[in-house]
Amino acid sequence: MTLLFETESKTVPITRNMVQEAYQKVKSNQGSAGVDKESLSMYEQDLSRNLYKLWNRLASGSYFPQAVKEVEIPKTNGGKRKLGIPTVSDRIAQQVIKTYLEPRLEEIFHENSYGYRPMKNAHQAINQVQSNVRNYSWVIDMDIKSYFDEVSHELLMKAIAKHVGEKWVKMYILRWLESPIQTKDGQMIAKQGKGTPQGGVISPLLANLFLHYVLDKWLEQQYPHIAFVRYADDIIVHCQSETESKAVLEAIQERLRACHLQLNEAKTQIVYCKDYRRAENGDYGNKFDFLGFSFQPKVYRSKRKEGGVFLGYGCEMSGKVIKKVAEDWRKRNWDKQSSLSIQDIAIGINAQMRGLINYFGTINSKGIHKLVRRLHFRLAKWVMNKYKRFRGKYGQAFDWLREIKSSYPNMFYHWTVYNWI
Repeated sequence: MTLLFETESKTVPITRNMVQEAYQKVKSNQGSAGVDKESLSMYEQDLSRNLYKLWNRLASGSYFPQAVKEVEIPKTNGGKRKLGIPTVSDRIAQQVIKTYLEPRLEEIFHENSYGYRPMKNAHQAINQVQSNVRNYSWVIDMDIKSYFDEVSHELLMKAIAKHVGEKWVKMYILRWLESPIQTKDGQMIAKQGKGTPQGGVISPLLANLFLHYVLDKWLEQQYPHIAFVRYADDIIVHCQSETESKAVLEAIQERLRACHLQLNEAKTQIVYCKDYRRAENGDYGNKFDFLGFSFQPKVYRSKRKEGGVFLGYGCEMSGKVIKKVAEDWRKRNWDKQSSLSIQDIAIGINAQMRGLINYFGTINSKGIHKLVRRLHFRLAKWVMNKYKRFRGKYGQAFDWLREIKSSYPNMFYHWTVYNWI
């Protein structure tokens, strides 16, 4: 689509193309409406005019963001995570500045930072942790308490000033940081010099910059001999001994306090990565979770000719994730809906299974196998409820499913990947 803009600004070097490209990225990410209740489809009904108005205000310095809509989403532990949803215009404006700044900041970010960065992803972070636990016996599994809510504006702007000389960029970033939050009951909450809403387009970039100086660079300077992996505010630090782990954890706590942050004590732990090479240490746990995977001692079969087994330290899909997905299936209750066809069930579940397999199956398919067993069990229950001749006969219900798989091997996505049933 061609936008009919008449002039370019002489005040701020934001061009029409920058706004157009930002809109395309926001469109590809979709997202819900902000406080103005204007969805992306509504915004597009008068797209040229809306983008022209946004560009004109950005380029003249007269752009001011609206409040951020607060929404809550469930967490795997049963709690709620608060997200901030900017308006469509504000998401596009943030994308303009993010695209402008990101290449500059990418040059200084640490190689062990993986979250929300171009050419970096969660699988790389997980693979690096897998590599590290082979060389380091101890892990500090860290959780920063309410990180996105506690980021100091003063310290963040100080970090920005080290790499951003343009006053207009700093002006817009500060306006976003200071935008109030509108709660679900309509209450406006003013910022108190801290917080960058989790859910904003530019928030991950700002959060990475903040933790680059708070932790990444500091760890590299203070403890160059240890390893760490950071994915946004999920951080794993690898140490060689119990003594070192305790000392590093204490130093990190002091560092965070100096930067107006603190660890969530209930979710932060020192873990001993027990395997066949390492003596028993009963004072510490042997398991930690990272990005949906559980790292823990695992029994492996030897690849040598003589066979045998040995205790290694590996990872697979977290039991919490398996439980959450299974609970989602239970709530859908489709195994008791005899009016559904098996094609209806497949259509309703295939996108979810594709995402789970593409994410978790790439690292280790064992957890996917456990999940698929639960799925097939629910499918067998559906068969028994739908067809009277199979009532109470799990074996025959599974035989029926095997016949369906043989005749229609592409019906369920996981059938196209695995031969489990």
